[in-house]
Order: sequence, then structure tokens, then C-alpha cells
Amino acid sequence: MPPVTVHPIRTDADHRAALARIEHLMAADNPADDDELAVLAALVEDWEDRHMPMDPPEPLAAIRFRMEQQDMTLDDLAHLLGGQAEAEAVLAGRRDLTVPMIRALRDHLGIPADVLIGHGPASAA
Repeated sequence: MPPVTVHPIRTDADHRAALARIEHLMAADNPADDDELAVLAALVEDWEDRHMPMDPPEPLAAIRFRMEQQDMTLDDLAHLLGGQAEAEAVLAGRRDLTVPMIRALRDHLGIPADVLIGHGPASAA
């Protein structure tokens, strides 16, 4: 097999071509292509980080998403946040997260503290 030349991603067209090549390599599932796939994935990730930055999720969206992922109920969340009323108020955007709540969400749900810090009810709207 001839060596494959991987090129830097400089344009939207380059990005689309790299994504198409990644899709092709993944569908082929050939271990001989693993190095090319890894290099292309790194190039695409770097390009997307520079050209398509994502804002962190809103705190309430992150909490709801993680609850859904873990099949959590309001009662489960209440155990982490200090009670049913607190959990309901937080999810409704009527109550700011406290430092102990942020720590509990970070420790038990794996939500990064920086996603949760500094956001109050106004950011949940």
C-alpha cells in the first residue's frame, strides 16, 4: 500500500474532506489505517477548536442532561442538593447553586465546577 499523505486543514473544504476521509476509514475498519485515522482526528479536533469553539453548557442544562444520562429522578437530585425544595428551586431557576451544591454535583455527577460557578437564575432562561 502506498503511503498516505495527510495535509493540514486550512479551509472549510479541507475540513469537510478530512471528515469524509475519517468516515471512510471508520467504515473500512482496517487496523492498517489506524495511524492515518488518529492523525486526521487530531487535525480535525484542532481545527474545530480554533474555528468552531463551543460555549460551555448552561448549568441547568448540564444538570438536566446528566440526570437524564444517569436515569436520575428529582428525589435522587434532592439527596445531593439538600432536599426536595432545594432541588425543585434549582431546576426551576429560582435558586442559585451554593458552594456545597456545586461540590456535590461535581463529585457525584461529574459536572465540572466551572460549568456551575457564577451562573444564577438569570442564566437559566
